[in-house]
Amino acid sequence: MFHPTFRRSALAVLIAAAAGSAQADSFNRIASFSTVDNLPAGSEITTETSAEIITVSEDGKTLVYSDSPLEGLGFIDIRDADEPKAAGFLALGGEPTSVAVADDYVLTGVNTSKSYTEPSGYLAAIELDDKEIEARCDLGGQPDSVAVSKDGKYVAIAIENERDEDLNDGALPQLPAGFLVIAKLKDGKPQCKSLRRVELTGLATVGGDDPEPEFVDFNDNNEIVVTLQENNHLVVVDAKSGKVINHFSAGSVDLKYVDLKKDRALTFDKMQEDRAREPDAVKWLDNDRFVTANEGDFKGGARGFTIFHKDGRVLFESGAGFEHQVIMAGHYPEKRSGKKGNEPEGLEVATFDGETYIFVLSERGGAIGVYRDTGAEPEFVQLLPSGIGPESAVAIPSRNLLVSANEKDLIEDKGPRSHVMVYKLDDDAPIYPQIVSGRNPVGEPIGWGALSGMAADAKKPGLLYAVNDSFYSKQPSIFTIDATQAPAKIVKATPVTRNGKPAEKLDLEGITLDGKGGFWLASEGKTQKQVPHAIYHVNAAGEIDRTLNFPEALLKHEKRFGSEGITLIGDSLWIAIQRPWANDPANTVKLVSYNLKTNTWGAVRYPTEVTSKGWVGLSEITAHDDEVYIIERDNQIGENARIKRLYKVEQSELKPAPLGGKLPVVKKELVRDFIPDLKATRGYVTDKIEGFTVDASGKGYAVTDNDGVDDSSGETNFFSIGKL
Repeated sequence: MFHPTFRRSALAVLIAAAAGSAQADSFNRIASFSTVDNLPAGSEITTETSAEIITVSEDGKTLVYSDSPLEGLGFIDIRDADEPKAAGFLALGGEPTSVAVADDYVLTGVNTSKSYTEPSGYLAAIELDDKEIEARCDLGGQPDSVAVSKDGKYVAIAIENERDEDLNDGALPQLPAGFLVIAKLKDGKPQCKSLRRVELTGLATVGGDDPEPEFVDFNDNNEIVVTLQENNHLVVVDAKSGKVINHFSAGSVDLKYVDLKKDRALTFDKMQEDRAREPDAVKWLDNDRFVTANEGDFKGGARGFTIFHKDGRVLFESGAGFEHQVIMAGHYPEKRSGKKGNEPEGLEVATFDGETYIFVLSERGGAIGVYRDTGAEPEFVQLLPSGIGPESAVAIPSRNLLVSANEKDLIEDKGPRSHVMVYKLDDDAPIYPQIVSGRNPVGEPIGWGALSGMAADAKKPGLLYAVNDSFYSKQPSIFTIDATQAPAKIVKATPVTRNGKPAEKLDLEGITLDGKGGFWLASEGKTQKQVPHAIYHVNAAGEIDRTLNFPEALLKHEKRFGSEGITLIGDSLWIAIQRPWANDPANTVKLVSYNLKTNTWGAVRYPTEVTSKGWVGLSEITAHDDEVYIIERDNQIGENARIKRLYKVEQSELKPAPLGGKLPVVKKELVRDFIPDLKATRGYVTDKIEGFTVDASGKGYAVTDNDGVDDSSGETNFFSIGKL
């Protein structure tokens, strides 16, 4: 966790920067809690853990989340919401599928199934204070969602009896069929003898004899809405009688301006017609309306959310609108384009100070859309950053808090761990997103992500340029950024082309202006993969008109990592090489030069810091006045991050020697530690701070690479460090 005093100065800068777009009643993240901090005693730090479904005690001070990999429940103390603390773990001997609170008990469905054809599970009632199981009811099948009625009289459990997706391509039916269970509660404890089984067969036109209930929720009238996700159906049940009041198809939607192909490019120019909604989460807005998150499962997925009347009428359909907000914030998961896009899965609905909000969780985009319910078309308020794989959220209106549970744990890939994140509603301006895009002339959102190198216009303050890296190998681009507004805005994407076609096999990591309306671009190569190490000149339209391949004197010592930035000083281009090559002494890297008049190569050595974990390398080089600014970073994330820094070297130090001989070593001076800036949004510290530039007014800007939202939360930090 991050101590508040350590991050306030950076946070104040971000809030001040956003003041131009200040709005009342916005949410900001105030804390992040890693589930690693809640591992049972004696567990290895490498133990997989996860926060999936989350709930809160009635006093709003204790969070409880289901942890499927560890087969138990985690508890978090949020009496101080800015500093969540581990509050213990309870093993259940089975997979918890959902949690809900009733009085002093947490109720959880536990899956104990031996197989898909032998589903089983139980409902456990756990006393919140002593964490002891006080009641246990057999459910007769595999549970999923659990919900408690607002008056505390009933608990409803969706018995999914999920299908085997590898059997017959997941086609329905796959018996046994799922059903709904309703039980009475007494002082929060389920009365096992009162369990009522509600059959849901014969209702849906899709797999009607094999309903698979996914999610349940109560309104004030003790009516239960149930999603049958794979069946693309919705059912309303009276809790008291157990009778089906109404049921209807979730229907389909036509989507406009979507990307339907996984191809390392962001092209939102397609239509998708008659796409089945296949809703996952559902929440009542009032006693007549409910909202669904249309994640999709079997054949559908409408990438957004829908508001229904309980009589079956569609009152509002977001279409691709929510996904467009995800795209423009840089959170679009391109690798999911051929499937279900951003995959909205979780939902929360709550009323804060008389305003009802809808929170839509993008599982694959790592983001939460906040909408204000108007009774008609909901008003988009903001997009919040979340961790990887936000699965559920719980609101605590009495404390102006929202909490998300993010299930993805990337321990095997040495990536971010599972997190629970806390947000607060107040009158500060939103500090995220810090950079967004607009739309192109025909209305398509401008897709972006994986930003690497940056450069600034020499005359116009706040006019910046950035490039994307090889994640978008089929769509290398130069992005024009207006940093005079908050958030900064990408107003144009210029494709980098060769002979009129996208210039593939580029890994753009650096950009600098040529002073004549064009740019020099540095591409990090991989010779073994036939990706050349090279410098490219492009005109204002992005067309490559000159190529400078690395010389053999440099390439014969090649290792995996290459160019990570480029800048122009007088007649010479200077390129930062990320890590040592074979002929570099330990803890040094090359700054390589190319003189455009004499066509000669040279280099100097740059001394890097030493770290106990991972490696340290360079990410950017930028000339300004008499200095050259260089980003130096380690490859660590979260609490392991140590080196995310900006150094400067006097330009007079840059006296290149010929390649192959002894190279002079430059002296460096620390300018800024970026870690407080990266902690200011109160998530985990990201690995890659990649871009830095200084604009025409002398103001410095930095940006992080979000890895194309691949095993990443999608967050991009873009911030100014003020005048140098």
